[in-house]
Amino acid sequence: MLHLPPIPPLDVEAMRKAAERQNTLTKPLGSLGLLELLATQLAGMQGCERPHAAQPCVIVIAGDHGITRQGVSAYPAEVTPQMVINYLRGGAAVNVLARNAGAHMLVADFGVAADLPPHPNLILQKIAYATRDFSHEPAMSLAQAEQAIEQGIALANRAIDQHNADLIALGDMGIGNTTASAAIIAALTGKPASEVTGRGTGIDDASLQRKTALIENALSQYELHLPNYQLHTGEANVDFGLKLLQHVGGFEIGGLCGVIIGAAARRVPVLVDGLITSAAAVLAAMLAPDTRKYLIAAHLSVERGHRVALGHLGLKPLFDLEMRLGEGSGAALAIPIVSAACKLLDQMATFAEAGVSNNG
Repeated sequence: MLHLPPIPPLDVEAMRKAAERQNTLTKPLGSLGLLELLATQLAGMQGCERPHAAQPCVIVIAGDHGITRQGVSAYPAEVTPQMVINYLRGGAAVNVLARNAGAHMLVADFGVAADLPPHPNLILQKIAYATRDFSHEPAMSLAQAEQAIEQGIALANRAIDQHNADLIALGDMGIGNTTASAAIIAALTGKPASEVTGRGTGIDDASLQRKTALIENALSQYELHLPNYQLHTGEANVDFGLKLLQHVGGFEIGGLCGVIIGAAARRVPVLVDGLITSAAAVLAAMLAPDTRKYLIAAHLSVERGHRVALGHLGLKPLFDLEMRLGEGSGAALAIPIVSAACKLLDQMATFAEAGVSNNG
């Protein structure tokens, strides 16, 4: 049976003190806009009036998908292990952006369809060699769905305990994962597959139609339509969330869902990247609704389902650079923004300290 740790409420007193300090700093009230709101929210997440993002950690989880056999991606499944090796060698976009942000990076194999060469920076927690083709059978067993989430929770704890992570940025790798993610988002938001399914790696019109139809058929076949009252109340439904992950999900999506839950339970803010990590966030919010309070949307992807997922979660992205790479690139790029929000609140002088008149 899946055991989920409790999610603490935001620290209202820390938020009040952070907001009060914002109003004493040497600037017109509210002049730093959303940076002020972000710092105040971080204070509530971390439970301290001067939040910090001094030890950020990017967590990338990889897993392959059986649905790729249906031609839903422009790239073959062989790309997944090749890209994981690229991460381990430090050559991918997310590596560059993580280094730029001064972030530690963890790379985990939860379900790559190949044996990866040993590497000191690879966390090998393979559940299976890819999920099954969900157009014909459930993507995984219920036990595997629970295992993916539990391993994700443990991975969050590892980042916090071993690397002192005070901010976690989510990343993913897995050919075919936009199909699984779109299916999860459609089921948990009540939107039709056509409104949340995009081109992923750059598929053509025929492939997009096939991808959309596969998702629609799977949601219908497995009866994965959430009752309407739960769509609007945000009520937890662990059984439905697990059933959804089991039937159309991915090992890396379940793992990322677990990372969110594990981080939130430890009061560590989580930067959500693009479509795949947002699908994991929507799933986490179904299993443990209070995880929403610990989420920060890094950016808005051009993948159409991403906007729907963020709207469902009530999140406003920090920026929109028309990115759609995934792998944690947008989340890593957002780390310096979060760090800056914290430093502005902590290091700016107050009017009294600076000897500046405050008649505002």
